[in-house]
Amino acid sequence: MLTVVVLAATLLAQAVLDPPLIDNDRVNVRARPTIGGPAGAIVRQTPTEIWVAVTPAKAIVITLKDKAVPPLANTSGFPNAFPRPGKTEKVYEDARLIVWDYTWELGVPTPMHFHDKDVVVIYLGSGSLRSTTPDGKSVVNKWTHEDTRFNLRDRVHTETLVDGQLRAIITELK
Repeated sequence: MLTVVVLAATLLAQAVLDPPLIDNDRVNVRARPTIGGPAGAIVRQTPTEIWVAVTPAKAIVITLKDKAVPPLANTSGFPNAFPRPGKTEKVYEDARLIVWDYTWELGVPTPMHFHDKDVVVIYLGSGSLRSTTPDGKSVVNKWTHEDTRFNLRDRVHTETLVDGQLRAIITELK
């Protein structure tokens, strides 16, 4: 009985001290200690989890939930977000996701593109990205190492790195 109480207390403490970075109907994303590789390396994958190293001792863990949302048909007239020109590498793909490693080049905009899938973005490095929609509206977001975001599909924009050095591991959810 004492073992069960200690285990329950440990799990409760972990949940309180380690809240999710993202928790929605598609994914649960948390930071976890790991013995892994360099930033951006996939250090572990299972059918429902992918672990991305952000430091040699820390990973961002994306746990997939049961809700699947198929990609949208692209009727935008713009290419899909990935693959894209520049320093882009597909590092992993299975039936549920595609993982891309992308590095922005200072001052060089990405092509205007359409996001047909929801994505989890893990930023590596620090920098400011200007996102511009087809109607010319822009917003600049400052990102720092390990910032992690969930972005919904059905978006069209271009991105330009306006300062810093920025790379991201972008996981498209199928």
